[in-house]
Amino acid sequence: MARGEGAEQYAAGLLSVKPVVNKTGQRNGLSVWNKLCYAIGGAPYQMTGSALGFFLQIYLLDVALLDPSHASVILFVGRAWDAVTDPTVGFLVSRSRWTGIGRMMPWILLSTPFAVVTYFLIWYVPPFEQGKVIWYLVFYCLFQSMQTCFHVPYSALTMFISKDQKERDSATAYRMMVEVLGSVLGTAIQGQIVGGATVDCPTEPDVLSLTNSSQINTTRISLEDTKQAYMFASGVICLIYVLCAAVLFLGVKEQKDNGRKTSAPLTFQRGLWLVMSHGPYVKLVISFLFTSLGFMLIEGNFALFITYTLGHRKDFQNILLVIMMSGTLTIPFWQWFLTRFGKKTAVYIGNSWALPFMILIVSIKSNLVISYLVSIAAGVSVVASFLLPWSMLPDVVDDFKLKNPDVHGYEAIFYSFYVFFLKFASGVSLGISTLSLKFAGYVTGACSQPESVSLTLKMLVCTVPLVLIVFGLLIFKTYPIDEETRKCNQKQLQAIL
Repeated sequence: MARGEGAEQYAAGLLSVKPVVNKTGQRNGLSVWNKLCYAIGGAPYQMTGSALGFFLQIYLLDVALLDPSHASVILFVGRAWDAVTDPTVGFLVSRSRWTGIGRMMPWILLSTPFAVVTYFLIWYVPPFEQGKVIWYLVFYCLFQSMQTCFHVPYSALTMFISKDQKERDSATAYRMMVEVLGSVLGTAIQGQIVGGATVDCPTEPDVLSLTNSSQINTTRISLEDTKQAYMFASGVICLIYVLCAAVLFLGVKEQKDNGRKTSAPLTFQRGLWLVMSHGPYVKLVISFLFTSLGFMLIEGNFALFITYTLGHRKDFQNILLVIMMSGTLTIPFWQWFLTRFGKKTAVYIGNSWALPFMILIVSIKSNLVISYLVSIAAGVSVVASFLLPWSMLPDVVDDFKLKNPDVHGYEAIFYSFYVFFLKFASGVSLGISTLSLKFAGYVTGACSQPESVSLTLKMLVCTVPLVLIVFGLLIFKTYPIDEETRKCNQKQLQAIL
């Protein structure tokens, strides 16, 4: 999935909420159809994010045939640019005027056509060599900008689809489920279409005779088929993107906020200072920054690891799909687990669950059955690592609210800067890992890689992530909000309200 970059809060579940009834007996609440339409609007972000996260690196190296150092620049700059655009677009959206279709909807509608065009061009190999790096860098950054223009107002739309908190929580729960399914759909579409047109590699006895013109032509044709497959997969995702945006627009009505502001809005500088000086928030963000960085390294390099280190070239798309399906099916389990045993325990178990399986897959000889079993276990841990932070950020906000009762308008800062650090970490992980492959001697377009590349991939999917995850969990031990503190804060807030 797209690195947890979704919901503002992790709702308790798909609970049924009684509709609000006005004095005349008319139903004002959100219907199930409204909630589903709202939730479907969150699928494009996770769908494209999942496809880019798993496949962009291997696409740039083995299909676009870019030098690893150039691919590293594209991946890092694109994610860093994406991180910077979040607070910028958020600032512009917050100052938008109300229109006939709302304040958030114009951003969503206007950004959609530009987003799908730029996304499609990311997966197109231009017919020239000089300037190819600029091509991918420009369209990757443009897509990230357009995607932000879609997703930031969409996230804020939660506050304008209903004035009832329970209705908003229920709609957010629907959204979380659809976003996870969107991640699975993106991985499935990209993986299954591209997997059917993977570049064929000659067997060992044929390597020395690869100079034969017919074999060279066969390999070239296979590469062209792979290029076409990537374009076809991106076209399918673009079509679904447009359909989801249309469903969101037709099925959700944005409500105008007519409430009077009782105090001046909090300035950005003061809000940032207050939030970043709040101890629980800083410890939580730093902890999840390290653990998320570890899982991002696994996600970004796993396709290469499966292809070149394990030798499962024909099965890598299925293995990735197994990871996403495993994570999706275990969401109800993690919801029950954190409710039964507490959020801190869920974080420890969820993040550390994958560690022994990571060690296992790099320690034994390549085995397809073991690879699938490890993928199932990894999916259980990955979904926990990316969804649990969203269930804990509201606890930090509540703690801040109790300690700063006179401060208002700070909630968005908590979420936006968590996303900012998360996206920046994603860019760092992709940039460093691709640059590491360059120094290891990665050969673009080759059917096999030097042993140094295999060793580097093992470090990028096991050793380095293991150290980062363990370090993040050690920092998390200093996080002060346990279940007792959380329940106490909730009682105090209810008393105040």
